[in-house]
Amino acid sequence: MNARPRPGVPWRRAVLVVMAASGLALGTAAATAAPGKPPAHRTAAAARAVSAPAASTCDPTASSLRPSGPPQVTSGSFMAKIRARGYLIAGVDQSTYRFGFLNPLSNQIEGFDIDMVRAVAKAILGNSNPGTVHFRAISDAQRIPDITNGTVDIVAHTMTITCDRLKLVDFSSVYFLAAQRVLVLKSSKAKSLDDLHGQKVCATHGSDSVDRIKQHHAIAVQVPYWTDCLVLLQQGDVVAISTDDSILDGLAAQDPWTMIIGPQLTSEPYGLAISKQHPEFVRFVNAVLQQLRTDGQWKSIYTRWLGTPVKNPPPAHYAG
Repeated sequence: MNARPRPGVPWRRAVLVVMAASGLALGTAAATAAPGKPPAHRTAAAARAVSAPAASTCDPTASSLRPSGPPQVTSGSFMAKIRARGYLIAGVDQSTYRFGFLNPLSNQIEGFDIDMVRAVAKAILGNSNPGTVHFRAISDAQRIPDITNGTVDIVAHTMTITCDRLKLVDFSSVYFLAAQRVLVLKSSKAKSLDDLHGQKVCATHGSDSVDRIKQHHAIAVQVPYWTDCLVLLQQGDVVAISTDDSILDGLAAQDPWTMIIGPQLTSEPYGLAISKQHPEFVRFVNAVLQQLRTDGQWKSIYTRWLGTPVKNPPPAHYAG
Protein backbone atom coordinates (compact mmCIF):
# COMPACT_ATOMS: atom_id res chain seq x y z
CA MET A 1 0.00 0.00 0.00
CA ASN A 2 1.24 3.47 -0.80
CA ALA A 3 -0.04 6.13 1.53
CA ARG A 4 -0.36 9.59 0.02
CA PRO A 5 0.16 12.16 2.79
CA ARG A 6 -2.40 14.94 3.02
CA PRO A 7 -1.33 18.57 2.98
CA GLY A 8 0.09 19.42 6.36
CA VAL A 9 0.38 15.77 7.38
CA PRO A 10 3.98 14.53 7.70
CA TRP A 11 4.90 11.67 5.38
CA ARG A 12 6.34 9.71 8.31
CA ARG A 13 3.00 9.86 10.14
CA ALA A 14 1.03 8.71 7.10
CA VAL A 15 3.32 5.73 6.64
CA LEU A 16 3.16 4.79 10.32
CA VAL A 17 -0.63 4.78 10.36
CA VAL A 18 -0.80 2.55 7.30
CA MET A 19 1.85 0.25 8.78
CA ALA A 20 -0.16 0.01 11.99
CA ALA A 21 -3.26 -1.02 10.05
CA SER A 22 -1.33 -3.62 8.10
CA GLY A 23 0.42 -4.88 11.22
CA LEU A 24 -2.87 -5.66 12.91
CA ALA A 25 -3.91 -7.96 10.11
CA LEU A 26 -0.53 -9.62 9.75
CA GLY A 27 0.04 -9.99 13.48
CA THR A 28 -3.31 -11.60 14.09
CA ALA A 29 -2.84 -13.97 11.20
CA ALA A 30 0.33 -15.17 12.88
CA ALA A 31 -1.27 -15.36 16.32
CA THR A 32 -4.22 -17.55 15.35
CA ALA A 33 -5.12 -19.74 12.43
CA ALA A 34 -7.81 -18.06 10.36
CA PRO A 35 -10.83 -20.18 9.57
CA GLY A 36 -11.30 -21.42 6.03
CA LYS A 37 -13.65 -19.85 3.56
CA PRO A 38 -17.19 -20.23 4.95
CA PRO A 39 -19.49 -22.56 3.02
CA ALA A 40 -22.22 -21.02 0.90
CA HIS A 41 -24.90 -23.04 2.69
CA ARG A 42 -25.76 -23.64 6.31
CA THR A 43 -26.78 -26.86 7.92
CA ALA A 44 -30.42 -27.85 7.66
CA ALA A 45 -30.66 -28.20 11.41
CA ALA A 46 -29.47 -24.65 11.96
CA ALA A 47 -31.84 -23.34 9.32
CA ARG A 48 -34.82 -25.15 10.85
CA ALA A 49 -34.09 -24.24 14.45
CA VAL A 50 -36.17 -21.28 15.61
CA SER A 51 -35.57 -19.94 19.09
CA ALA A 52 -35.78 -16.23 18.28
CA PRO A 53 -39.00 -14.34 17.55
CA ALA A 54 -40.28 -14.06 13.99
CA ALA A 55 -39.38 -10.87 12.16
CA SER A 56 -42.98 -9.60 12.33
CA THR A 57 -42.83 -9.52 16.15
CA CYS A 58 -39.11 -8.97 16.50
CA ASP A 59 -37.64 -6.61 19.08
CA PRO A 60 -33.84 -6.81 18.78
CA THR A 61 -33.37 -5.38 22.28
CA ALA A 62 -35.62 -8.05 23.85
CA SER A 63 -34.94 -11.11 21.73
CA SER A 64 -32.82 -13.32 23.96
CA LEU A 65 -33.50 -16.16 26.41
CA ARG A 66 -33.81 -15.45 30.12
CA PRO A 67 -31.11 -17.01 32.31
CA SER A 68 -32.29 -19.81 34.56
CA GLY A 69 -30.24 -18.49 37.49
CA PRO A 70 -26.53 -18.04 38.16
CA PRO A 71 -24.27 -19.49 35.44
CA GLN A 72 -23.96 -23.25 35.97
CA VAL A 73 -22.28 -25.89 33.82
CA THR A 74 -24.85 -28.69 33.77
CA SER A 75 -24.10 -32.26 32.74
CA GLY A 76 -24.55 -32.90 29.02
CA SER A 77 -24.79 -29.21 28.17
CA PHE A 78 -22.80 -27.40 25.50
CA MET A 79 -20.91 -25.68 28.31
CA ALA A 80 -19.89 -29.11 29.65
CA LYS A 81 -18.50 -29.99 26.23
CA ILE A 82 -16.48 -26.77 26.19
CA ARG A 83 -15.17 -27.54 29.69
CA ALA A 84 -14.15 -31.04 28.61
CA ARG A 85 -12.35 -29.58 25.60
CA GLY A 86 -10.52 -27.15 27.87
CA TYR A 87 -11.10 -23.91 25.99
CA LEU A 88 -13.74 -21.68 24.41
CA ILE A 89 -13.47 -20.88 20.69
CA ALA A 90 -14.40 -17.27 19.99
CA GLY A 91 -14.74 -15.40 16.72
CA VAL A 92 -13.50 -11.85 17.28
CA ASP A 93 -12.38 -8.74 15.47
CA GLN A 94 -8.70 -8.07 14.86
CA SER A 95 -8.73 -4.40 13.94
CA THR A 96 -11.29 -2.44 15.97
CA TYR A 97 -9.30 -0.41 18.45
CA ARG A 98 -10.74 -0.60 21.99
CA PHE A 99 -13.17 -3.43 21.18
CA GLY A 100 -11.16 -6.17 19.49
CA PHE A 101 -7.60 -5.49 18.30
CA LEU A 102 -4.13 -6.98 18.35
CA ASN A 103 -1.88 -5.17 20.80
CA PRO A 104 1.48 -5.04 18.99
CA LEU A 105 3.36 -4.77 22.30
CA SER A 106 1.86 -7.87 23.91
CA ASN A 107 0.90 -9.70 20.70
CA GLN A 108 -2.46 -10.39 22.40
CA ILE A 109 -5.97 -9.61 21.19
CA GLU A 110 -7.55 -7.14 23.61
CA GLY A 111 -10.56 -4.90 24.02
CA PHE A 112 -14.08 -4.55 25.41
CA ASP A 113 -15.48 -7.47 23.40
CA ILE A 114 -12.51 -9.62 24.35
CA ASP A 115 -13.16 -9.05 28.06
CA MET A 116 -16.79 -10.12 27.54
CA VAL A 117 -15.55 -13.41 26.04
CA ARG A 118 -13.00 -13.95 28.79
CA ALA A 119 -15.74 -13.57 31.41
CA VAL A 120 -17.78 -16.29 29.68
CA ALA A 121 -14.75 -18.59 29.47
CA LYS A 122 -13.92 -18.06 33.15
CA ALA A 123 -17.51 -18.95 34.13
CA ILE A 124 -17.25 -22.22 32.19
CA LEU A 125 -13.70 -23.27 33.01
CA GLY A 126 -13.34 -21.79 36.48
CA ASN A 127 -10.19 -19.80 35.74
CA SER A 128 -8.78 -17.15 33.42
CA ASN A 129 -5.49 -18.88 32.63
CA PRO A 130 -3.87 -18.32 29.23
CA GLY A 131 -5.32 -20.67 26.69
CA THR A 132 -8.86 -20.73 28.09
CA VAL A 133 -9.97 -18.87 24.98
CA HIS A 134 -8.86 -19.70 21.44
CA PHE A 135 -9.45 -16.57 19.39
CA ARG A 136 -10.20 -16.74 15.67
CA ALA A 137 -9.83 -13.41 13.90
CA ILE A 138 -12.73 -13.15 11.47
CA SER A 139 -14.25 -10.50 9.24
CA ASP A 140 -17.76 -9.07 9.58
CA ALA A 141 -18.91 -11.27 6.70
CA GLN A 142 -17.68 -14.44 8.46
CA ARG A 143 -19.55 -13.90 11.71
CA ILE A 144 -22.82 -15.69 10.94
CA PRO A 145 -21.35 -18.50 8.77
CA ASP A 146 -18.75 -19.32 11.42
CA ILE A 147 -21.44 -19.62 14.09
CA THR A 148 -23.84 -21.70 12.00
CA ASN A 149 -21.19 -24.13 10.75
CA GLY A 150 -19.65 -24.62 14.18
CA THR A 151 -16.25 -23.08 13.45
CA VAL A 152 -16.61 -20.99 16.63
CA ASP A 153 -18.66 -21.34 19.82
CA ILE A 154 -19.44 -17.65 20.16
CA VAL A 155 -18.87 -14.40 18.28
CA ALA A 156 -17.93 -11.15 20.07
CA HIS A 157 -17.44 -8.69 17.24
CA THR A 158 -19.30 -5.35 17.73
CA MET A 159 -22.24 -7.26 16.22
CA THR A 160 -25.61 -5.51 16.09
CA ILE A 161 -28.67 -7.59 16.89
CA THR A 162 -31.08 -7.28 13.95
CA CYS A 163 -34.29 -9.06 13.04
CA ASP A 164 -32.72 -10.53 9.89
CA ARG A 165 -29.76 -11.91 11.84
CA LEU A 166 -32.09 -13.37 14.46
CA LYS A 167 -33.47 -15.68 11.78
CA LEU A 168 -30.03 -17.28 11.49
CA VAL A 169 -28.38 -17.11 14.91
CA ASP A 170 -29.30 -16.42 18.52
CA PHE A 171 -27.91 -13.52 20.52
CA SER A 172 -27.23 -12.78 24.14
CA SER A 173 -29.00 -9.89 25.78
CA VAL A 174 -27.70 -6.45 24.78
CA TYR A 175 -24.30 -5.80 26.35
CA PHE A 176 -23.47 -2.49 24.63
CA LEU A 177 -25.40 0.24 22.83
CA ALA A 178 -23.88 2.13 19.90
CA ALA A 179 -25.21 4.34 17.09
CA GLN A 180 -24.20 4.73 13.46
CA ARG A 181 -22.48 8.01 12.58
CA VAL A 182 -19.88 9.27 10.09
CA LEU A 183 -16.08 9.81 10.21
CA VAL A 184 -14.43 12.31 7.84
CA LEU A 185 -11.15 14.19 7.54
CA LYS A 186 -11.08 17.43 9.53
CA SER A 187 -10.69 19.28 6.24
CA SER A 188 -14.12 18.03 5.08
CA LYS A 189 -17.01 20.46 4.81
CA ALA A 190 -19.60 17.69 5.29
CA LYS A 191 -21.83 17.96 8.33
CA SER A 192 -23.74 14.69 7.93
CA LEU A 193 -24.17 11.67 5.68
CA ASP A 194 -26.75 13.64 3.69
CA ASP A 195 -23.94 15.91 2.48
CA LEU A 196 -22.20 12.96 0.79
CA HIS A 197 -24.69 12.15 -2.00
CA GLY A 198 -22.96 10.36 -4.87
CA GLN A 199 -19.64 10.20 -3.00
CA LYS A 200 -17.74 7.12 -1.80
CA VAL A 201 -18.26 6.11 1.83
CA CYS A 202 -16.52 3.08 3.31
CA ALA A 203 -17.95 0.20 5.34
CA THR A 204 -17.16 -3.48 5.77
CA HIS A 205 -18.67 -6.44 3.94
CA GLY A 206 -21.42 -7.96 6.07
CA SER A 207 -22.03 -4.87 8.22
CA ASP A 208 -25.49 -3.35 8.48
CA SER A 209 -23.87 0.07 7.93
CA VAL A 210 -23.90 -0.51 4.16
CA ASP A 211 -27.69 -0.27 3.86
CA ARG A 212 -27.80 3.07 5.68
CA ILE A 213 -25.07 4.50 3.42
CA LYS A 214 -27.08 3.50 0.34
CA GLN A 215 -30.29 4.92 1.82
CA HIS A 216 -28.57 8.30 2.00
CA HIS A 217 -27.60 7.99 -1.69
CA ALA A 218 -23.88 7.70 -1.10
CA ILE A 219 -21.75 5.04 -2.81
CA ALA A 220 -20.87 2.22 -0.42
CA VAL A 221 -17.28 0.98 -0.78
CA GLN A 222 -16.98 -2.37 1.02
CA VAL A 223 -13.78 -3.83 2.47
CA PRO A 224 -12.97 -6.68 4.91
CA TYR A 225 -11.84 -4.64 7.94
CA TRP A 226 -12.38 -1.17 9.41
CA THR A 227 -8.66 -0.41 9.32
CA ASP A 228 -8.92 -0.89 5.54
CA CYS A 229 -11.51 1.90 5.56
CA LEU A 230 -9.15 4.15 7.52
CA VAL A 231 -6.38 3.60 4.97
CA LEU A 232 -8.77 4.42 2.09
CA LEU A 233 -9.82 7.61 3.85
CA GLN A 234 -6.19 8.59 4.43
CA GLN A 235 -5.36 7.95 0.78
CA GLY A 236 -8.32 9.99 -0.44
CA ASP A 237 -10.04 6.99 -2.08
CA VAL A 238 -13.20 7.56 0.00
CA VAL A 239 -14.54 10.73 1.58
CA ALA A 240 -15.90 9.16 4.75
CA ILE A 241 -16.44 6.03 6.85
CA SER A 242 -19.85 5.29 8.29
CA THR A 243 -20.49 2.76 11.02
CA ASP A 244 -21.08 2.52 14.75
CA ASP A 245 -19.72 5.39 16.81
CA SER A 246 -17.93 2.87 19.04
CA ILE A 247 -15.85 1.77 16.05
CA LEU A 248 -15.39 5.31 14.71
CA ASP A 249 -14.12 6.48 18.12
CA GLY A 250 -11.33 3.92 17.87
CA LEU A 251 -10.44 4.97 14.32
CA ALA A 252 -10.40 8.66 15.33
CA ALA A 253 -8.11 7.83 18.24
CA GLN A 254 -5.65 6.34 15.74
CA ASP A 255 -5.79 9.35 13.42
CA PRO A 256 -6.21 12.80 15.01
CA TRP A 257 -6.76 14.33 11.55
CA THR A 258 -10.25 12.80 11.49
CA MET A 259 -13.50 13.73 13.22
CA ILE A 260 -16.97 12.27 13.78
CA ILE A 261 -19.85 14.27 12.35
CA GLY A 262 -23.62 14.29 12.14
CA PRO A 263 -26.47 12.94 14.24
CA GLN A 264 -27.00 9.37 15.34
CA LEU A 265 -28.44 7.56 12.32
CA THR A 266 -29.45 4.30 13.99
CA SER A 267 -29.47 2.48 17.29
CA GLU A 268 -27.00 -0.43 17.32
CA PRO A 269 -27.58 -2.91 20.19
CA TYR A 270 -24.64 -5.32 20.43
CA GLY A 271 -25.07 -8.98 21.35
CA LEU A 272 -22.85 -12.04 21.55
CA ALA A 273 -23.85 -14.39 18.71
CA ILE A 274 -24.47 -18.09 19.45
CA SER A 275 -25.80 -21.00 17.41
CA LYS A 276 -29.53 -21.72 17.58
CA GLN A 277 -28.58 -25.30 18.40
CA HIS A 278 -27.42 -24.27 21.90
CA PRO A 279 -30.21 -22.38 23.73
CA GLU A 280 -28.79 -23.49 27.09
CA PHE A 281 -25.56 -21.69 26.19
CA VAL A 282 -27.51 -18.51 25.40
CA ARG A 283 -29.10 -18.64 28.87
CA PHE A 284 -25.70 -19.31 30.44
CA VAL A 285 -24.06 -16.36 28.67
CA ASN A 286 -26.94 -14.11 29.74
CA ALA A 287 -26.38 -15.18 33.33
CA VAL A 288 -22.70 -14.20 33.00
CA LEU A 289 -23.63 -10.82 31.50
CA GLN A 290 -26.09 -10.18 34.32
CA GLN A 291 -23.34 -10.78 36.84
CA LEU A 292 -21.11 -8.29 35.00
CA ARG A 293 -23.91 -5.70 35.16
CA THR A 294 -24.61 -6.12 38.85
CA ASP A 295 -21.18 -6.65 40.42
CA GLY A 296 -19.49 -3.66 38.78
CA GLN A 297 -17.34 -5.61 36.32
CA TRP A 298 -19.11 -4.15 33.27
CA LYS A 299 -18.30 -0.61 34.43
CA SER A 300 -14.72 -1.62 35.18
CA ILE A 301 -14.33 -3.03 31.65
CA TYR A 302 -15.90 0.14 30.21
CA THR A 303 -13.44 2.33 32.12
CA ARG A 304 -10.48 0.20 31.02
CA TRP A 305 -11.22 0.52 27.31
CA LEU A 306 -13.46 3.56 26.83
CA GLY A 307 -12.53 5.82 29.72
CA THR A 308 -14.77 8.19 31.63
CA PRO A 309 -17.47 9.26 32.17
CA VAL A 310 -18.71 5.71 32.56
CA LYS A 311 -22.12 4.80 31.18
CA ASN A 312 -24.51 2.40 32.86
CA PRO A 313 -24.74 -1.04 31.24
CA PRO A 314 -27.81 -1.60 29.05
CA PRO A 315 -30.53 -3.30 31.11
CA ALA A 316 -31.39 -6.85 30.09
CA HIS A 317 -34.72 -7.55 28.40
CA TYR A 318 -35.72 -11.05 27.35
CA ALA A 319 -38.13 -12.72 24.96
CA GLY A 320 -38.50 -15.90 26.98
